[in-house]
Amino acid sequence: MALTEQTLIDKIEVVENGTLQVRQATRIIRDGEQIAQTYHRWSFAPGSDVSAMPANVQAVAAVVWTPEVVAAYKAEQDRIAAEAAARLQAEAEAAAQQGA
Repeated sequence: MALTEQTLIDKIEVVENGTLQVRQATRIIRDGEQIAQTYHRWSFAPGSDVSAMPANVQAVAAVVWTPEVVAAYKAEQDRIAAEAAARLQAEAEAAAQQGA
């Protein structure tokens, strides 16, 4: 009864905003038959450092993350942050007026 373990990247997905979703499968094989499998997942925003990931993940990132995709992602994140900051400021001002 020989047990072996296989670890591989079995899924790389690109979502609408350019984020990569990566799934790693770890498979336990006994006498040539898979008896167990677990997953570990990562997600990477456009422009993230994927140098520690396997070559296939790096290759997908290099193709998908054009300068335009990275800039659009950053602009959207900046817009979301600005909206959140404005909302917090408005809430703080409203709370200050109630306390006055």
